[in-house]
Amino acid sequence: MGQKRTYKQYSKEYKEEVVALVPEQGYLVPETAKSLGIASNILSRWKSKTGS
Repeated sequence: MGQKRTYKQYSKEYKEEVVALVPEQGYLVPETAKSLGIASNILSRWKSKTGS
């Protein structure tokens, strides 16, 4: 009980590179997220923030 959750911190550059993979490589968000070990909802959020 009382354990604090720790969250991974990703750099802005990393987020931009990952978001760029989706249209450039023709990948879908869920497959990209799964291959990188991140949740698809996080990748979707990053994508919406960059306007891609």
